[in-house]
Amino acid sequence: MLPEERLTAGAKGPKACLSGLPRSVYLQASAVIGPSGAPAPMPPPLSAACPWLQLQRTVRFGDTDAAGVMHFHELLRWCHEAYEQSLQGFGIAPAALFPSPQHKPEVALPIVHCRADYRRPLVVGDELGVVLAPTRLDPSGFEVAYRFDIDGEEVARGLTRHLAINATNRQRCPLPEAIQRWLEAASLGAGVQPL
Repeated sequence: MLPEERLTAGAKGPKACLSGLPRSVYLQASAVIGPSGAPAPMPPPLSAACPWLQLQRTVRFGDTDAAGVMHFHELLRWCHEAYEQSLQGFGIAPAALFPSPQHKPEVALPIVHCRADYRRPLVVGDELGVVLAPTRLDPSGFEVAYRFDIDGEEVARGLTRHLAINATNRQRCPLPEAIQRWLEAASLGAGVQPL
């Protein structure tokens, strides 16, 4: 199943997004490129079963360039902010995962790959729906596909791939428990496919 397909496949209502699920159930990792080598099309967003995977954003003046359209780098910033907002909406406190002067988590989750695709110009005042499709890739990695739309029309998409590393020795390590629960709940909302 492609990351874009995870955005709609198999949503089964509110129970599909509960935490505390068996950890042996994960989506298979997959490519984001379609058979022709072009990016695969993204379907419409999920049902309301997972509100922490469906967010809203308004394009602000500070997001635009001299031509009055969204500056290209903003999309990746929006992706990361949506990721943070989704984690918080799921119940994961930012301090549990992100470093601050007072706290340094044992595991860091750097982005090791990212991508952004633009479908049309975005201008000040555009109201965007943002849908996230997180997927566990292996015991130490995951990716998040992002779809941005206006009134159901896809206007942009993004992808971030994260790797768990020990913050002290910088070596790969298992994903933090909180991220594993977030990924499991997201996978149930997208239709479970055991490995």
